[in-house]
Amino acid sequence: MLTQKNATKALAGQLRLFGNLRVLIIASLLIAMSIVFGKLLAFNIGPLRISFENLPLLMAGMFFGPLVGLVVGAAADLIGCMIVGYSINPIITLGAAAIGLVSGLVFRLPVHKNRDVRLVIAVFSAHILGSMVIKSVGLMVGYGYTIESVALRIPLYIGISIIESAVLFCLLRNKAFSSEIERVRRL
Repeated sequence: MLTQKNATKALAGQLRLFGNLRVLIIASLLIAMSIVFGKLLAFNIGPLRISFENLPLLMAGMFFGPLVGLVVGAAADLIGCMIVGYSINPIITLGAAAIGLVSGLVFRLPVHKNRDVRLVIAVFSAHILGSMVIKSVGLMVGYGYTIESVALRIPLYIGISIIESAVLFCLLRNKAFSSEIERVRRL
């Protein structure tokens, strides 16, 4: 059971990561990757955007915790919109932040002993809340898309979640990559 003292220690550990220069540099690189994947290498078809812009947000949340994931998600959306010239939609920014936050929270919860199962659950839950619900509401409210057109995002993000889970699975199976992430988190 999570006590108040343990919760305070966990939050302090999350805030400590922001003082780690290596985590800040990696978070900056993840923000840049998200911008490139989502704004420059994406295929837009109405309310559908085929991209892997959320992969770096998932990585930030799972590797460095929910707070870092939240900040990386919000920063990537805001900076990306400013660079490309999109209008900033705060609901979509909230959805991007939710992807980083939820992936970090769910990956750390003891919902399953197997890390790979927790990874898949984290990716799917982050996409369900962030991409399929919050961002879809942002598209309907901000840009007037109908619920029928936004519903097409559900199978799209199921497919993207499968691909992103496979990529993250391969990264975490790589011993050199995993040990480097652990080393950065410990510093």
